[in-house]
Parts: sequence; C-alpha cells; structure tokens
Amino acid sequence: NGQEFSLETGQEKADVLLEFIHEVNRPNVKVNFDPANMILYGTGEPIPALKVLGKYVVGVHCKDGTWPTEKDKLGHETVLGQGKVNIPLFIKTLKEVGYAGPLTIEREITGDQHAKDIVAAREYIEKLKKEAGITA
Repeated sequence: NGQEFSLETGQEKADVLLEFIHEVNRPNVKVNFDPANMILYGTGEPIPALKVLGKYVVGVHCKDGTWPTEKDKLGHETVLGQGKVNIPLFIKTLKEVGYAGPLTIEREITGDQHAKDIVAAREYIEKLKKEAGITA
C-alpha cells in the first residue's frame, strides 16, 4: 500500500541498524538519518555511518551536538554548525550518497532562541548546499 517505515539513527551503531534492515528484508524499511543522535548517544561518527546507510536514507534531520562526557549520559544538542557533526562535510556526503530528499531542521529547545536558531540553521544549510552544488 505504499507505506514506508523509517528507523531513526542514534541509539545503535550504523552496522547494527544495517544488519537489522537486511534481516527484516523489506523494501519499505528505510532510515531517517539524524547525525547528531549518533553523537549524542555516543554510537558512532555520523559521516562514515551515512556512507554505510546512505542507500536506505529517505529523511534527514539537520541537528548538531557534542559527545557524552559521562558514562550512561547523553551529549548536548547545539546550534547547527557548533557541534561535532561537521555539517559542511555532512551536506557534501549527502550528495555523494545520492540523497536528494528534504533536510528537516530539528532544534529541541524552547523559547525565542528556538526560532532564531532555526532561521540561522536554514541560512547555514542554504549556504552549504550552494557550496556543495546542490540546487534542490
């Protein structure tokens, strides 16, 4: 019936998620790639993970963060471009793996700063897309 089921990255390593996708063996099981979640949960570097999962990616969250500093704790979300994702390389890698879908800005804070951060993230992403030769 045309439905897709997207698994969001973060709480497992990319190779574990890939193994699950292969075991399920259904063409409608895909990935929503959130690079910051991989860092926040400490499960792996997002750029190599994107290369592993690229052909299954149907959605992307543009979010940034820092690594956990304590065992069993999460890292911290940051303004896009101020964390450890390497957003310029992430955008270029999306192009390399053939992803041409939407880039959803995710910022999990409240108040006036939320809107400001989203506007700034949009401008930053547009700049990076232009630099990477992405027109859509």
